[in-house]
Amino acid sequence: MEMDDYQQAALRTARAKDAPDEFMHLVLGLVGEAGEIAEKVKKLVRDKNSDLAQLDRDDMAAELGDVLWYAAVLANFLDLSFDDVARRNVAKLADRQQRGVLSGSGDKR
Repeated sequence: MEMDDYQQAALRTARAKDAPDEFMHLVLGLVGEAGEIAEKVKKLVRDKNSDLAQLDRDDMAAELGDVLWYAAVLANFLDLSFDDVARRNVAKLADRQQRGVLSGSGDKR
């Protein structure tokens, strides 16, 4: 599936762009879903000695899907093509790798 195709499919279940506080709803939803992933990993560390073999991959796939949905809809809210967002990210990371600053810190490296 192409990223823009996913974005269009995700938008079928999204609220209208002009819904009250939609930007905040999308940003907080994205952060919340990422937090759910972090919570599952925290419990893996706390309760299962960080044993990745005990990680519920189906659960993680569901949460990653929620992150993907919020990212796609937020991109649309900002009038960004999800294909373009993905393409830019891959290009940015490839450039950082080529310049040897992939593991550095800061946005503008």
